[in-house]
Amino acid sequence: MAFGRQILSAFKSQASPLPGAGQRPSLVEPLPAPCPSAGDPREAVLDLLPVPTAIVSANAGTIVFEAVNGPFRAAGFTATDGQAALLQEIGDQVLAFLLSTDTRRRMALRLGDAVDSRHYDVTLARREESVGIPRCMMSLVDQTPEQRTETSLRREMNTDSLTGLPNRTGFGDLVEEQVAGGDRARYAVLAINLDRFSRVNACMGSLSGDELLISVARRLKGVLRSCDVLARTGGDEFAVLLGLRDGADDALQAAGRLQQALVQPFQLSDFNIRVECSIGIALGEDAEAEAEDVIRHAQFAVKRSKRTGQTEVYRPHLFDIVRSQFSIETRLRHALEDRQLQLAFQPICDLSNGRINSFEALARWRTPEGENISPVDFIPVAEESGLIVPLGRWAMEEAGRTLVEWDRMAGGDCGARMAVNLSAVQLQRDNVEAMFAEMLAQYGLSGDRFTIELTESAFVVDPDRTLCTMLALKEMGAQIAMDDFGTGYSNLAYLQKLPIDKLKIDRSFITGMLADRDKVAIVRAILSLAQALGLRTTAEGIETQELEHTLVALGCAFGQGYFYSRPVDADAAYALLLARNA
Repeated sequence: MAFGRQILSAFKSQASPLPGAGQRPSLVEPLPAPCPSAGDPREAVLDLLPVPTAIVSANAGTIVFEAVNGPFRAAGFTATDGQAALLQEIGDQVLAFLLSTDTRRRMALRLGDAVDSRHYDVTLARREESVGIPRCMMSLVDQTPEQRTETSLRREMNTDSLTGLPNRTGFGDLVEEQVAGGDRARYAVLAINLDRFSRVNACMGSLSGDELLISVARRLKGVLRSCDVLARTGGDEFAVLLGLRDGADDALQAAGRLQQALVQPFQLSDFNIRVECSIGIALGEDAEAEAEDVIRHAQFAVKRSKRTGQTEVYRPHLFDIVRSQFSIETRLRHALEDRQLQLAFQPICDLSNGRINSFEALARWRTPEGENISPVDFIPVAEESGLIVPLGRWAMEEAGRTLVEWDRMAGGDCGARMAVNLSAVQLQRDNVEAMFAEMLAQYGLSGDRFTIELTESAFVVDPDRTLCTMLALKEMGAQIAMDDFGTGYSNLAYLQKLPIDKLKIDRSFITGMLADRDKVAIVRAILSLAQALGLRTTAEGIETQELEHTLVALGCAFGQGYFYSRPVDADAAYALLLARNA
């Protein structure tokens, strides 16, 4: 406290009337004023402070250093060039403070070039009751070591330690700077994903994988221009911030060069490793104001590239489709929890007598707002998200409950079977056998009341697991039908190995069959094959009596389509069953 009073007393003792009172000082070009003599008593007090400190005043529009301490001189601020550099950087701010009523203000000061710069935290302070010449005390705390440490840490945080390239965070900062520049039409982001890189790690180890990544980075960087930036954004993912001159053509040409750079095999140990990549391109002009938008667009495009096998440029309408699918996923999750879905039932008729043999149970979704969402839209989303498992369980349980209700109304067996679809995803992720057995036990039904319909993809994804599941279902009495036959792989070996009871001929072969001789030939061949293997057949998509008669003549056993009925709710389906089977 005594030390503070000593500084303020020395500070106050030098106060004198302001020359040219009534004239407002203005700093046009700060000129260095001569420093006071070494005998100034204030300097003796200031020398007690460990940081560069000076007493500064405004005199006729010029900033004057009235007294300085030893550290201030040692830092070079009293020299003409040092003082001029200091005032050139913060002179306007110092003068503004002197002419204000503030008692304290802080600011940052940077002196020197980018390679060897010094950073200071500058504090300006004065007593509230100061009068006379505008005067304050300036102290500078050297923040250079902290700044350099922070810069070094930031550089490490933004740099991939393996390749030395910018990492995901650093690349995002670079794109952010580009976005802030305002000219979004002059840049693009390329997302690069190495194909089958995981096999290298699995077969040769992580060290070889790291060596391959370094070599890939060198080749990719070698075909880019000096103004372009290559980054490693993930394990086997790279990205390029590309400057554009001719729009999207520049980006496509760069993608071609990047792919060409990887054509030559990489030598790892005794192996020649061939590396291919998928590339997605997002143009800056298609992004919003955020850097994350253009990066996300490029990542979306590279996912499409992996499916199509060619370089893909982001298209907004495709992204809108994906966002719509994500919205459907969220809504479907709530719909399953709130039991908003219903089953519709379409009859499958015996073509020999027109009686209903069974009903196919089909999921339908009507939102509380009255919107009907097509299965074409929500079933693929359910399969991709895994929601097909609870959806499939609900459909099986609801089908069993409906069959029991029909039996109750009929006073016994209603005479109809129920066909329920199982997804290949559900076969992989769910315990279908236990689920089916639990449903039968819950409703007291026998397995022979059900036909389980599987698509050909279910047999291809995991044949062994599918075979075990099918055998277990068959032991419980269920029949197995191959749905949409002819539209997938149609591997005849599956028909021999798997315990299939029925083939369902896809509607694409039935619709318009009478006007297309090729379709007739295909249907005849499928029916002959099924007869040779002892399988019964169901034709989908029958819409006219003429089609029905033709299929009967060709030897088809069952038919399904709008000619008999559209999918209807449970009550209408039961009424239809009574009417046709009376």
